[in-house]
Amino acid sequence: MSPTSPSAPDPAALAVLPRLAQLSNAVTRGRLAERAAEAAGLTLDRPATGVLLTLHTAGRALRIGEIADRMQVVGPHVTRQVQALERRGLVRRVGDPQDRRASLIEPTPEGAAAVDRYAGSLIGWFTETIGHWPEQDRADLGRLLGRLADDVTARLTALEAAQDPPAR
Repeated sequence: MSPTSPSAPDPAALAVLPRLAQLSNAVTRGRLAERAAEAAGLTLDRPATGVLLTLHTAGRALRIGEIADRMQVVGPHVTRQVQALERRGLVRRVGDPQDRRASLIEPTPEGAAAVDRYAGSLIGWFTETIGHWPEQDRADLGRLLGRLADDVTARLTALEAAQDPPAR
């Protein structure tokens, strides 16, 4: 069903929407990202922190375009953030062994330590929040959130590709 389909939505799916809004509002209102940044001693804005976190979760150096794809933003946005992070000594460019003309972005030791502190703060907060849940519920949450994120991302990518056919 398309977003504008006149068909009646599945009640179970419809019940998820207010819960997603509630979660988003609670995280935003609670300034969770800002609190984690403060706890980590980071004085970065959210987009710069997002670049560092993307590199951290990738576990390897990435091209600007790869960072942008993973963050679902445009390349110039990432380029600006990387330049600011470079000036602060939190990331550096390294040669791409596959293409000598290109460079990869990786965190410096200082950047890696900062994002480790940030991620640790976020993970600690969520771990405390759901720590009383049964182990199976925690495992199901992780599995289902991963599945939802993957499916939403794939569907949005397909919609974008259908709206913006490649130039010839």
